[in-house]
Amino acid sequence: MDRGLRNPVGDMTDINNRLLVMTAGGVNPNVMINALAARFPDIHVFMEQPESKSAILKRRARRLGWIVAVGQLATMVASRLGKRFTVRRSKEIIAEHGLLPDLGGTIPVTHFASLNDEECRKAANLLKPAVIFTISCRLLTPATLRDLHCPIINFHAGINPAYRGQMGGYWALVEKDRGNFGATVHLVDKGVDTGATLYEKRLKPSPSDTIATYPLLLTAASVDIAINAIEDALSGSLAPQPPSPGKSVLRFPPTIWTWLWNGLTKRIW
Repeated sequence: MDRGLRNPVGDMTDINNRLLVMTAGGVNPNVMINALAARFPDIHVFMEQPESKSAILKRRARRLGWIVAVGQLATMVASRLGKRFTVRRSKEIIAEHGLLPDLGGTIPVTHFASLNDEECRKAANLLKPAVIFTISCRLLTPATLRDLHCPIINFHAGINPAYRGQMGGYWALVEKDRGNFGATVHLVDKGVDTGATLYEKRLKPSPSDTIATYPLLLTAASVDIAINAIEDALSGSLAPQPPSPGKSVLRFPPTIWTWLWNGLTKRIW
């Protein structure tokens, strides 16, 4: 389903081209937002506060148990501490794709505690975007989805449905499914990465990539399919497709012991 970047949709100066991006911020969404801003001048960003580590830990503990939840948190801490060893690779990825890691100063940004707050929903409806694009943010609640009156598109760093959730690229490599190391742009529904697929992008990571750089690599390489999906929404030509056939699995970060084992035995860090 890989499709390259197309020419912009014809003259749309007389219709609503407003794009609203919803995110919790960070380098990965920044490189995407900057690229979108270069393509869609009428862009606005709603940025929520990232969830605290304690809130994430408690939520995962309820679902997976405390041992697994703590093990997953340990991996994320170790990965974050190790980012100083992957700075060079991250800079290479950004440079190779001609992107910028710092959010452009002219892009209007409005901050909210949560994208699911009533205040945020009201602001979105006042803004009247033609399309909403979500990246690296909380799951939108059913109440939020009901109140937003335009197509909502999400960028996911994994191929749906086998690699829904988090660290999709990492798990594809671990499971020797390198052909599905990729990303999906899809419509948002009430599930976690379960909405109809719009575009997919598959690629091959560098031997120097790790769990700390897989998401950035997938984000940077998927700017074109994100732009294509937004252009489709603006022109009223969205063509959603069912997700790729096969198992549907909700993924989480690996526990620290799983991460170390895969690194030592499979050289997948």
